[in-house]
Amino acid sequence: MVRYLIKRAGAGLVLLAFVSLLTFIMVFRSPEAIAYNIIGSTATQEQIAAKIAALGLERPILTQYADWLGGAVQGDLGRSWNQSEPVSTLIARQLPVSLSMVSLAILVMAIVSCLLGLAAAVRGGWVDKIIQVLSVVGFSVPSFWLGLLLVIFFAVRVNWFPATGYVSFMGSPFGWATSLVLPVTALVLAGIASASQQVRGAIIDVLDQDYIRTLRARGVSSRSILFRHALRNAVPAVLTVLSLQFIALVGGAAVIEQVFAIPGLGSLTVTASLNGDVPVVMGVVVTLIILVVVVNLVIDLLNALANPKVRVQ
Repeated sequence: MVRYLIKRAGAGLVLLAFVSLLTFIMVFRSPEAIAYNIIGSTATQEQIAAKIAALGLERPILTQYADWLGGAVQGDLGRSWNQSEPVSTLIARQLPVSLSMVSLAILVMAIVSCLLGLAAAVRGGWVDKIIQVLSVVGFSVPSFWLGLLLVIFFAVRVNWFPATGYVSFMGSPFGWATSLVLPVTALVLAGIASASQQVRGAIIDVLDQDYIRTLRARGVSSRSILFRHALRNAVPAVLTVLSLQFIALVGGAAVIEQVFAIPGLGSLTVTASLNGDVPVVMGVVVTLIILVVVVNLVIDLLNALANPKVRVQ
């Protein structure tokens, strides 16, 4: 198990190094464009040259990356060009907001998609057809459009939930929950549609195995077969789907945060991109990569615990 985790962690570090280098080259490839974006449309060539020199962008890009990487491994992601704050401080302030929304969304998605997938696989017939139709509809509805509809109805008309804003859990647990109901609902609908179909397929595949028929022939109850055997053996497929959905939710959260005015990592990324704040963009990208690597490592660990064959592979 330890060797397996070391191997997976090493692969994650290689991925992190490669993607961070590629991202650095992409965002820092044009010093003139960066300086022009910071100064504005009235910038002269002298001002652009002075800004490039002030930011150290005239150096070879690999030298810049080496300096940035040396600070990044120590937790120093540089300073924001627009807000004059350390990038790590900005990320530490807004990352918990996004994580709380995405974590709650994953929890809701896991519960609802498992229930729907189980119902579709076990009941079949019209239940399966209705769930599949609802899944297709849910997958087809854009999250931002659904978010706007939720605001109009549940926040403006009936005034059940706040339309915008975020309340920290420490400040008010109830306020935190109510502030996340609408954005989480808009965020998870498409994911539930996709995940429930994957759960359905995994359960059906497991129920068709020979050992399931043997258990039925021995008189084992359907409930025991479903929850003690079928669902347990379908866990690796379900975990893999949820890990992919986590990555999708992190990306989709940026749009939802804009719709609901939530001060999360997505809002920080959009603001930094519009203002040309490259160090913040770079810091957010690296943070998201680390999140993806950690989540995939946790999923691999859970899969290895559920299925020993994974460790052998």
